[in-house]
Formats: sequence, structure tokens, C-alpha cells
Amino acid sequence: MTVRYEHTTDGPARGHLRLLQLYPRDMNIYGDWGNTLVLARRAQWQGYDVELLSYDPGDELPGDVDVLVGGGGQDSGQDRIKEDLVKVGPALKAWAADGVPMLAICGLYQLFGHGFTTAKGQEIPGISLMDAHTVAGDTRLIGNITLDTENFGAVVGYENHSGLTTLGPGASPFGTVRVGDGNNGKDSTEGGRVHHVIGTYLHGSCCPRTRPWPTGCWRAPPSTPAPPGSPSRSTTPGPSAPAPWPCPGPADPCSTEV
Repeated sequence: MTVRYEHTTDGPARGHLRLLQLYPRDMNIYGDWGNTLVLARRAQWQGYDVELLSYDPGDELPGDVDVLVGGGGQDSGQDRIKEDLVKVGPALKAWAADGVPMLAICGLYQLFGHGFTTAKGQEIPGISLMDAHTVAGDTRLIGNITLDTENFGAVVGYENHSGLTTLGPGASPFGTVRVGDGNNGKDSTEGGRVHHVIGTYLHGSCCPRTRPWPTGCWRAPPSTPAPPGSPSRSTTPGPSAPAPWPCPGPADPCSTEV
């Protein structure tokens, strides 16, 4: 499914943004779709036409993707997507290395790591895009959460997970927990970062409640060639390759809450 939104600024569009929602059918709980809608709307406010794409198991993975967003799901949802995710994993890892910004929430964050061990001992394999591993805990970590992050300031969201995630040396935390539990309730870390990929347990209130970070400073560097056989994406400026989004200023509508 593809939905198109036109820019809301005066004059011609500054560019064309292709925003991909990964597994919306199975990985979309606690308002995670709201992150995608906020990113699309803030891009419109900054003068971009937006093409909103979706990908579910069995679909053809789109090429020329500029931003990827994926949500959380229950163990059953992870089980339904696991084989397909392993299949498209090499392409996603190539995109990440190429600088494509990605936001992976909760269950998808777990599977962007090395894997998730369920309460029944089942190992759901991940794609090792991020150096992290998750095991099921005995209790759920639930509630509002606030992080202090190096690049984006304070980030606010809502967590509801039983998975306990530990980062390896190849990943950096998304932030340090100020209020809440975070990755595992013990080491004060929350989420993970590698390249321009953010994994986090902060659900659908994450982007709407945090003003600048979804479009302000989350940008890709100049692209590099992807490995042979991976879906292509634009490497030169043009209608399908948006210029980096500017950091919001006081007069920028991106800097206001929605």
C-alpha cells in the first residue's frame, strides 16, 4: 500500500521523501503507527512531498527508501515475521550502513539485534543489525519514561515490555534513563544506536511528545554503494533523494508539539 501526501509549504516541494513502515500488520501496537504519521507530517511542514509505503511478509521490498520506521508486537507477531525479516535482513543492514535513518520500536528493536529468547525458551532469531540481545523477564516494565540523550536532549515516551535487552560493545545506548526502566531496569540504558538507526522501547508517543529529534538532527550522511543484489536507493540529489532536513529553529513548525 502506498499513500502520498503533498507538502504544505508555499511554492514547489523541496524534495520527495519515501517513508517505509515495516510490518504494520503484525508489528504495530501501543500507537506505534503514530510515529510514522508524525514523521510524514513534519516532513510536509518542511516542504517535502511524502510517499508513505508499507511492507508486510510476502510483499516486494521497496527500493529507494529514505526513512524506515517499524513498531512493536507480541511474541506471536515476532514469530509471524521472523522468517521474512531474516530474508530481507541483508538489505536492511546494507541500507543502515548506507546511512538510511531507521526507528525500530520494542519488538522490532529486539529483532534488529541478535535475537530474542522467549519465556518458553524459544529463540527468535534477529538480523544482528545492532549488537544487542534480549531475553524474556519475569515481570513487565510498564510506564512513562524519560531519557537524556546526547544528540536529542530529553526524549519522552511510554514503555511496556518484558524483554530485557543488553547491548554489546558494537552498539551505543539511545539514551540514559532519567525516569523509568529502559532496556533492562538495571544498567540505566535505553535503546540502542548504530549508524543512523535508533532502537528503543518508547512506543507511539515517542515522536509526538519529543519535538526536534524525529526530523531535526536525524539525518543520513552522503550515501555509499550498497552491496550487490540489495534493493537500490537514490545516491544523487533529485526528486527521489531529499536533501538533509534542517535542524528546527524557533520559527520552524517542526519545533512545535503536535
